[in-house]
Amino acid sequence: SAEALRRAGNEEFRRGQYGPAAALYTRALQQLEASGDAAAEERSVLLANRAACHLKDGACTLCVADCTSALELAPFGIKPLLRRAAAYEALERYPLAYVDYKTALQVDCSVQAAHDGVNRMTKALLERDGVNWRQKLPPIPTVPVSAQTRWSVPSARAPGANAPPATAPHGKPDQTAAGIERARTLKEEGNELVKKGNHKKAVEKYSESLKLNQECATYTNRALCYLTLKQYKEAAQDCTEALKLDPKNVKALYRRAQAFKELKDYKSSISDIKSLLKTEPKNTAALRLLQELNRA
Repeated sequence: SAEALRRAGNEEFRRGQYGPAAALYTRALQQLEASGDAAAEERSVLLANRAACHLKDGACTLCVADCTSALELAPFGIKPLLRRAAAYEALERYPLAYVDYKTALQVDCSVQAAHDGVNRMTKALLERDGVNWRQKLPPIPTVPVSAQTRWSVPSARAPGANAPPATAPHGKPDQTAAGIERARTLKEEGNELVKKGNHKKAVEKYSESLKLNQECATYTNRALCYLTLKQYKEAAQDCTEALKLDPKNVKALYRRAQAFKELKDYKSSISDIKSLLKTEPKNTAALRLLQELNRA
């Protein structure tokens, strides 16, 4: 049944198997269509779940498409709004991300991920478009009161009831005190493994920690492991995540510059080192890397 396929998809997602999870959600959608039992609400949930898979896999355009379809079926769903906002943000379509984060806050003003998103987008748009950035925004839809209440009560059908918590990408997946404490323990276990030279195992620990609490230092630590393991794309991505949380983080800028250098993207590498040197003009490692890059 579609329900069984959805549950199986949730299970794969929990295990970090985003491709297989997306395939199961697709089969569930096809089954609903085929049986003519295409309840809008159920289809919307499956599309939002599949969008979460796309987002995890970095397929942002597909994520946007699924979220848009989910929102057409069930307007003002908080999860598709947040996922689409995150995808737009990753695609650097900041005005659209801003509108989705703002809309999500109208639906539920307690969503920390949306508050954080609005703050990041405000900063990015101010830097890019100057003080009049608001004039360039598309209109922000007004959320009817009915939608505000409808989505604030978690229903058994909502993906939140069955989906893993770590689906809001820049949100705080499991921000309970216990979750944060567990994340810290996992990070420290990762640090110990790095000292022993076991970078592969350390990556696993950092990944588990990040599911519970997205912290800048955990991203930069995992990036260091990826650099050692010669997984340069992953290293660069982790540094980018860290810089979203702390735009002037020296370790993130330095490690991303190292990753870009290995990926032969010298222009981006030099740009990161120059940003770093604005904060720490006498950073010897950065100055040395800049010399190497200028010779490259």
